[in-house]
Amino acid sequence: MLKPKFLFLALAFALMFAAMPTFQSNVLANSPMLTPGDNLVTQNIPPIPMSLVEQVDRYTQFRTASLQSWHPTRQEMLISTRFGDTSQVHRVSQPLGVRYQLTFFPERVSNVSYQPTEGDYFIFSKDIGGTEANQTYRYDFATGDVTLLTDGSSRNSGGVWSTAGDRLIYTSNRRNGKDSDLYIMNPREPESDRLLAEVEGGGWFPTDWSPDDSQIAVIQYISITETYVWLFDAETGDRTRITELNGDEAVSYLEALFSPDGQGLYVVSDLDSEFLQLCYLELTTGELTVLSGDIPWNIEAVVLSPEGTQIAFVANENGASVLHLVDAATGQSLPLPELPLGMIRGLEWHPQGHSLGFTLMSARSTADVFSLNVDSGELQRWTQSETAGLNTETFSEPELVSWQSFDGRTITGFLYRPPAKFTGKRPVAMYIHGGPESQFRPAYLGRLNYYLNELGIALLFPNVRGSTGYGKTFVKLDNGYQREDAVKDIGALFDWIAAQPDLDSDRVLVTGASYGGYMSLAVATQYSDRIRASINVVGISNFVTFLENTEDYRRDLRRVEYGDERDPEMRQFLIDISPLTHADKIQKPMLVVHGANDPRVPLSEAEQLVEILEDEDVPVWYLVASDEGHGFSKKQNIDFQFYTNILFMKEFLLQSAFP
Repeated sequence: MLKPKFLFLALAFALMFAAMPTFQSNVLANSPMLTPGDNLVTQNIPPIPMSLVEQVDRYTQFRTASLQSWHPTRQEMLISTRFGDTSQVHRVSQPLGVRYQLTFFPERVSNVSYQPTEGDYFIFSKDIGGTEANQTYRYDFATGDVTLLTDGSSRNSGGVWSTAGDRLIYTSNRRNGKDSDLYIMNPREPESDRLLAEVEGGGWFPTDWSPDDSQIAVIQYISITETYVWLFDAETGDRTRITELNGDEAVSYLEALFSPDGQGLYVVSDLDSEFLQLCYLELTTGELTVLSGDIPWNIEAVVLSPEGTQIAFVANENGASVLHLVDAATGQSLPLPELPLGMIRGLEWHPQGHSLGFTLMSARSTADVFSLNVDSGELQRWTQSETAGLNTETFSEPELVSWQSFDGRTITGFLYRPPAKFTGKRPVAMYIHGGPESQFRPAYLGRLNYYLNELGIALLFPNVRGSTGYGKTFVKLDNGYQREDAVKDIGALFDWIAAQPDLDSDRVLVTGASYGGYMSLAVATQYSDRIRASINVVGISNFVTFLENTEDYRRDLRRVEYGDERDPEMRQFLIDISPLTHADKIQKPMLVVHGANDPRVPLSEAEQLVEILEDEDVPVWYLVASDEGHGFSKKQNIDFQFYTNILFMKEFLLQSAFP
């Protein structure tokens, strides 16, 4: 049996067999089995039958597409989609046109952007093995050459183009590995790269250049409820903070876009409001004018038309994305056609105006790219991603559910019910989101549809206190010493499940990733008698060791949310609530999944947990990928995790063998 402390030895040993095929069939008990890739280390996981791989294959073959960048002069775009193992850059020259692949890397590519005036090259970001040490590259259309623009080792943001399109402002922690300093570069001339300003902390995000490129708007992120807007001189790096606390109350500012005359900024702020609102900030007076006061929900994306005459923004209305368009001069709403209900991402105006591009997804439609002509109201679909022939119109749609928690507060979530062909009370898989300042949003479930359609498992996605989308009071309810109140929300959810006539409260599995992994572990310790099993993906097992070992650039940001482990009283509290402290209370089987290169939640969080569970003789399956970080991103790895999940659920939740 492989102990966690020997994990890296096993990984090194596995590399000796690099010449072997990634997947091959062996004969075990006269049945063909799937051999895990050399990059995967498994512990206590039974062999994967090839019959399972074949049976679930269609649920793994779906694709997604997302808008990355409009060409500056032509009606064509760059998108991200996957035809191999990872998402790469493709060019699409017309609606539903051919997806022409441009990049071919083993790692996924992100932050793709055309040079904004000529479009003769684009830039993109890529890391290695999930380390999140993103580097910026230039792809030249004339030659197909790819040029590294950053230092090759530090963590770099994608950057924001200047108005003239000749410079890029981005952040990098190359100075000390911790602070996200501001740099400016002309991507045509990498040697032009220069440090604009040193800053303190890892939460600095450039958002826009002034029309004359003399100033740069930058957001300083302290926490989900406390951010500040700064203006930096684009030549000297001199800075001025232009927003302050509201008395003693912190204020959140997300996005800051210059008006066409440079006299103000369009910002998203919760000043004097429970929700994030679209506002206009006058730079000379500091006066803030609310433009979306009639919408009692968070505004989550804002883009200004090239001429500055129209503002498009998206509101998160109880989990669904609703697109709005207003006249910048009058603030009056402009007509829009009704869009399919779902989630909108990547909102971007075409540089010549009129066309608004975005990515849209829903429970029955995987992510695809659309554009809307705001003059004619015509909606055009640019991609139609494959779903392996599955009829997605039959897929379950989410139902908004609510329950009363221990303190009388109403908590909500989304329930996906299995098809009617499954009779009797259905087992439940509960998925708790990460963040913690995140929110489950109804979208295409991908592989998870197999659990619904083929295994008859109901899927439940709670948005416990601390989730975004429900106001700033709600998002702060799990901070500091209130951390376990969110776990109590799940305790109340068990009571709600027990009251449902079609759900089986005796067959519940809890799972989550990152902070959701912590939540699943906390539930496994505090409510072990109410679950059959749990799955912990890149989860925090001990808050103190997590804070001490997470990457330097993240540590202070996480201390604001979880507490400062250097304070003796807080340190003791964090130890007291950590699942590792109470690991002896975990009585039900657990699957632990982690990436060896995780910069956020280090692998040691999984190693120390698995070692204790094995000492306690708790059934524990363990899966580690040597080429992944904070969650799996490569299709072969994701698929192997999926096969493992199915076997784990069948054995411990459904208590039935495969097939």
